[in-house]
Amino acid sequence: MTNNPTPVTFIGLGPMGQAMVRVLLTGGHPVTVWNRTASRADGVVAAGAKRADSAADAVAENELVILSLTDYQAMYDILGPLGDVLKGRVVVNLSSDTPSRTREAAEWLAERGAELIAGGVMVPAEMVGQEGSYVFYSGPEAVFERFRDTLALIGRTDHLGADHALAQLFYQAQLDIFLTSLSAYLHANALLEAHGVPAERFWPYAESNFNTIAPIIGEAPGHIDSGEHPGDEANAKMMGATADHIVQASYEAGIDTGLPRAVKDQYDRAIAAGDGAKSWTSLFEQLRRRR
Repeated sequence: MTNNPTPVTFIGLGPMGQAMVRVLLTGGHPVTVWNRTASRADGVVAAGAKRADSAADAVAENELVILSLTDYQAMYDILGPLGDVLKGRVVVNLSSDTPSRTREAAEWLAERGAELIAGGVMVPAEMVGQEGSYVFYSGPEAVFERFRDTLALIGRTDHLGADHALAQLFYQAQLDIFLTSLSAYLHANALLEAHGVPAERFWPYAESNFNTIAPIIGEAPGHIDSGEHPGDEANAKMMGATADHIVQASYEAGIDTGLPRAVKDQYDRAIAAGDGAKSWTSLFEQLRRRR
């Protein structure tokens, strides 16, 4: 339980929002909730949250307003009609969107007398408030520090700086890795399934592969930041040949080739640029340029 718990308004009660409300309630914080589909509040109200009759009533209740919505447009849709009710509020927006839209949202709120703290929750709903849960935040540090202890109930608080876009940028970068990895895993299983191999048989090898990747790429940040890509071991030409084999195997299996073709294209571009003898990290030099 928290000493002198900060009262919180929470808007957006999907599975993630409900999970966050529950950990705030468990931490002793009075929580006022509102959701466009009112029935989604039933469970957390039964757990001790206070239901507001409208978004305006919810925002008026407390200085700290946390949003867990689909995107930033949903924030405009809900908060836009509220006018002066926003004045003096600190809005912690944990919704997903682009860095540029996050900066625009900070300006929009400032025009209405409110402060934005942007955030990105880096765990699924079932892990909120548990060990390993963490959240990226950005925005004015002094404002953030006032509410750090409250927000820490959701997960470890990683404040990245005053630029509002930073939390969203780190959030999207993490999901870039995550979503691509999930698609790669599914594609690998499609390749195997075309040859009669069930996913359960392959999983121990896939799990080992995922666990091996982190140590392998441990030196990559240094190469990326320095622009030096020594190709002593896994050079682009060798790995590009493997990428081509995956495309061909996928074609022969009659499955979608979009993902492996995209990977092969990156190696082809690096080789065409004269980086065939350099490390696989040399692909970064092509990726950092928009085609």
